[in-house]
Amino acid sequence: MKVYLARHAWAGHYGDTPPANGSWTTDSERPLTPEGVKRYRRLVRLLADRGFAPERIATSPYARCRQTAELIAEATGGPPIDELEALAPGADLDALSAWSAHADGESLCWVGHNPCVERLAAQLIGDGYAAVRFAKGSIAAVRFDGPPTPREGVLEWHLTAKLLGV
Repeated sequence: MKVYLARHAWAGHYGDTPPANGSWTTDSERPLTPEGVKRYRRLVRLLADRGFAPERIATSPYARCRQTAELIAEATGGPPIDELEALAPGADLDALSAWSAHADGESLCWVGHNPCVERLAAQLIGDGYAAVRFAKGSIAAVRFDGPPTPREGVLEWHLTAKLLGV
């Protein structure tokens, strides 16, 4: 099984003033910026052209993660998207592993927040004390012989938009 770990794309900063229409009132509603959408769309299209193709996507219910998951789905043929509280800030690896073990497909994508995706990556590939930096919009691929299990993953690749020139 392969798990792609994706940090949400570029959103406004916490504490920014919401749009003039007042369309968001809490951090969970904070959306991606128009430039963030544009950049991330280019990034996932480049990756899709190189084989990035999750069969199912799990995302934090926060707006910026849901939008990121939708951009991934748009670029990769429209796999189903599940919103999971387990990917909200304070991510729960046990719940994610259980979801993944029962999800259809051998290629899954988890879309979440920092520092949670950094911690999840460290737990999946090492002892949990490793440091794997995830800039906004970063994606990593971790391979497993079976369902995702802590310390059993092999990091296949990890990239940033800057690395791809996006």
